[in-house]
Amino acid sequence: MTTATFAAWGLSVVSVGPLSDSFGRRPVALAGLVLLFIAVTGSAFAPNIEVFLALRVLTGLGGGTLPPNAIGAISDVISPARRAQAVGALLGISLLSTAISVPLVALLAEWVGWRFTFVVASILLGTGFLTNWLWFPRDSGERVRDLVIFSRYWTLLSMPYFHVALTVNVSHRIAYWSLVSFFAAFLIYTYDVSVGFVALPLAIIAIGQVGGSYAGGFVAGRSYRALLIAGMVMAGGVCGLLFYAVTLNLWVAVAVATVSSGLLSVPFPALVAASTEYSGESKATGVGLMGLSNQSGGMLGGAIAGALLASIGYEAIGYLCLGVAIVSALIAAVFSKQLRRGSG
Repeated sequence: MTTATFAAWGLSVVSVGPLSDSFGRRPVALAGLVLLFIAVTGSAFAPNIEVFLALRVLTGLGGGTLPPNAIGAISDVISPARRAQAVGALLGISLLSTAISVPLVALLAEWVGWRFTFVVASILLGTGFLTNWLWFPRDSGERVRDLVIFSRYWTLLSMPYFHVALTVNVSHRIAYWSLVSFFAAFLIYTYDVSVGFVALPLAIIAIGQVGGSYAGGFVAGRSYRALLIAGMVMAGGVCGLLFYAVTLNLWVAVAVATVSSGLLSVPFPALVAASTEYSGESKATGVGLMGLSNQSGGMLGGAIAGALLASIGYEAIGYLCLGVAIVSALIAAVFSKQLRRGSG
């Protein structure tokens, strides 16, 4: 189910960038919210697993339109000097919503049932659509309205920055998603806690992710950002290994996982913000490429970690986190020149 959502999200993320760059941010934002509202509302009343799976795919398609479009909109109006911090703050706010919503969803699912969580989400999405309809800025009309998908991608993919950034991001996001995807299940299995109890650790680890995402904006603005990214990814991988492979006290384990998720949350917003320095008039397309690498890492991380869990156990997920973190850190350090600051 998660893999299908990730795959659809990745397809949407990589497709919507040229649409946003060519036809404007507002129509893409509204269309994505409509798709999400339909999918989430339908999920609350899905009669069987097949329909539910189809609606999760639609959720991925709708959700994937929003991040590159939002970052593209911010990049259009904020100067290069302040852009990295703005992008980091935006992604931090996104994760803050996760920090609030995931524990609430866990509690609502236990108290009322999982269908009710989708009803609540559909109400919030409907509210979001109305506010965007009223307040999202209209396009200035100066945008060139030509759908040149392959030309935009070819231009960006010919740049050394994207060669290295995409490779670093896919590998480190495998570590990130391996850690967070099985965090709750690991706590329930290892420490025999309830689903409702896990809401608190989920909130704590999400706070670490928010802090890491916000810090990514400051890392992106440093001339030595590649070395910072390499060091944080390596340290995050080590903490991931400790969490899954070493027997720890419950709250010590939560603290270690929080540090790991925080460190592993820094590179993605840093690389996304840095991509806007190179992408010119194709900023949403560049963000879409980085988003695709995030979803690819999520899909691979979930699939590989799940297979390792089934065949070996949770400790194997820890070694996976460390292994891919080492690969990502080495690439960032060796090819640090390609990740240097661009002109904006």
